[in-house]
Amino acid sequence: MYKYINARSVGVLFLGALSSIARAQSSVTIYGIIDQAVQYTSNVAGGKKIALDSLAGQFGSRLGLTGSEDLGNGLHAIFTLENGLNIDSGSIPQGGTLWGRQAFVGLSSDRYGAVTFGRQYDTILYFVCPLTAACNVGGAVSGPPGDINNVYIDLRWNNSVRYMSPSYHGFTFGAEYAFGGTPGDFTKSSGYSLGAGYTMGPVKLGAAFAYFKNPASTPGSGLFTGNANGSSPVTWALNKAYANAGAWQSANLAATYTLGAVTFAGSYSNVQYANLGPTFSTQTAIFNNFDVGAKYQVTPAFYVALAYDYLIADGVETAGGHTVGNQHINQLALLGSYSLTKRTSLYLGGSYQRASGTSSLGTAAVANIDNLGDSSNNHQFLVRAAIMHKF
Repeated sequence: MYKYINARSVGVLFLGALSSIARAQSSVTIYGIIDQAVQYTSNVAGGKKIALDSLAGQFGSRLGLTGSEDLGNGLHAIFTLENGLNIDSGSIPQGGTLWGRQAFVGLSSDRYGAVTFGRQYDTILYFVCPLTAACNVGGAVSGPPGDINNVYIDLRWNNSVRYMSPSYHGFTFGAEYAFGGTPGDFTKSSGYSLGAGYTMGPVKLGAAFAYFKNPASTPGSGLFTGNANGSSPVTWALNKAYANAGAWQSANLAATYTLGAVTFAGSYSNVQYANLGPTFSTQTAIFNNFDVGAKYQVTPAFYVALAYDYLIADGVETAGGHTVGNQHINQLALLGSYSLTKRTSLYLGGSYQRASGTSSLGTAAVANIDNLGDSSNNHQFLVRAAIMHKF
C-alpha cells in the first residue's frame, strides 16, 4: 500500500511534521487587561474630580506579548513585552515608555529557575505584594500611601538582570541587580533586590529587600526617573523633598492565612531615603508602613475585601533647625467584585484617607490616595466603579 507515496508526498509529510514540532516547541501569546472605570476623587488640587480611568484599576490596563521556545532538556528561551494602555486617550502611560510595564528576555530551566534581562519588576512584586492586604483588595483604592514601599510597583528597574528560583518544597527565592551604566562610576544609579517566599498549607510568607543608589539621577536611568520622559512618582508632598536622596531602600515582610473562604493578610515595610544632602544635613528620612485586611470569597463568583493601612514617618531636621516630615496617615479601603465570566468582572471599591502632622515640604500633611494627586486638606475619598476584561 506504500507504493503510491511519491517523493512529493514524502516532502509534504516531512514539512508537516516539522511544522507540528515547531508549534509544539515554541509559542507566542498575546494577552491583555482592560480595566475601565468611572472614578470619583473628593479633593484633588482643591476640587472634586469625576473621570474615566483605565490606569488605576486592580491590575492596570495593559497589552503584552509573551513567548517561550523549548530548547530541550527542560530549558526554554523566554521573553515578555508589556505595555500599559490608556484607552481613554490612546496615550502611552509609564511616562511615554514603550513596553513601559516590563520588557525582558532570558532563559528558564524547569530544574534550576530563570534568568532574565531588561526592564523588570523587582522582587517586592513577586514575594510580598500578593500577601499584603493592599493587593488582596487591589487597585487605587487600597494602594499604600505614595506607594512608598513600591508594593504597587510604581517603580520599574531598567538595565536589570534577575534570577527566580523554582519551588523547593514550598520555598522560592529570587535576586535582581540593575546596572547603573554611568561612565566612570560603575555603581551610580545601580541597585539590587532580594526576595524569598514560603508556602505551607494555608500559610504563605514573603520577604523582600530593595536598595537603589542615586534613584533620581539622569532621566531614564534612575529608579525614580526610569521612564522615557524622566517623570517621577516622588512628586507629592508626602516625600517630594526627599526625591534627590543619595539612596532609597525598602524592606518588606508579609503573610496570609486562609481559613475556609476567608484569607487574612498583613504586611510591614520599612522605607528609607538616605543621604538627603545639605538641606537636611545628609540625614535619613524613615517611613514605617503597616497594613492588615481580609478577603472573603462569598461565592465562586463574588468576593469582598477590606484593607487598613497605617503609615508613620519620622521627622527630619533641616539645616535651618526645623523639623519636617513627621507624618501619620490612616487609610481604609473596601471593595466588592463579581465575575460575570472567567474573563469579565465588575467591581466597586472605595477608600478614605486622613493625614496628620507635617509633610516633607514643611507644610501641613495632606491626603493623597495612590499618588492620584494631593488634596488641599488632610482627607480624601476615592470611589471606583469598573468593568474589567482579561484576554
